[in-house]
Amino acid sequence: MMEEKDLLEYENIGKKIKRSDKYTYVDASRIEDQGTRLYDVNGARLPSVTTILGKTKNQQFLKDWKAKVGEQEAERIKNVSSSRGTAMHKFLENYITGVGYDDLTALGQEAKAMAQKVIDVGLTPVEEYYGSEVTLYYPGLYAGSTDLVCLHNNLETVVDFKQANRPKKKEWIEDYYLQIAAYAMAHDYVHQSNIEQGVIMVCTPDLYYQEFVVSGAELRRYKHSFLKRLDMYYDLLHDEKERTTPMKEEDFK
Repeated sequence: MMEEKDLLEYENIGKKIKRSDKYTYVDASRIEDQGTRLYDVNGARLPSVTTILGKTKNQQFLKDWKAKVGEQEAERIKNVSSSRGTAMHKFLENYITGVGYDDLTALGQEAKAMAQKVIDVGLTPVEEYYGSEVTLYYPGLYAGSTDLVCLHNNLETVVDFKQANRPKKKEWIEDYYLQIAAYAMAHDYVHQSNIEQGVIMVCTPDLYYQEFVVSGAELRRYKHSFLKRLDMYYDLLHDEKERTTPMKEEDFK
């Protein structure tokens, strides 16, 4: 556990990011159903954005990687990466909301250092935030949880934090961009907002930080691409009747 002095310092740092009540976010619960993540939003079960992308992506690269390193090693790497990512997100969430938190395990301290790198470099332009770890949903279609909705360089922004085992190239992370696009569309539809950009903040265990920003025409292209993947997902389910809310051109302008 942190000492009292450290807790106070951590809380004071976190409170430098001002909380705005401009948007009110829905409470939702996550449900795992036969390997599919769903969100229960106001009584409706909606597939998660990550599930939609996972079900519609080309799995060949993953299969080749598992064949190369072996199933057991692949599972170990996946579990460590997942645990480290969860811990890093926990540190960042508590920093943003001004809550003292620590994890004294070796993995926890590694994640803490990664989170601190994101704080020192990535969160500097964040003037205020509207929500941390909030559920966003498009009625009748999909839902997901975004790490941060904020004012970033004076632009309303959706932020996603990512841990990575090695530095990323833009062409490797298309699904990250599609996640951002899906969250932006959902936010704009439900809250009548104008999310102008998405920021993906990536950090590796050796503290290599990367930032990928998407906005304007590029963000609109990713919105269209996500809609195609959404269609693919529902086609795979053979359950078109679940798509009760039609998308409109103005929803991804």
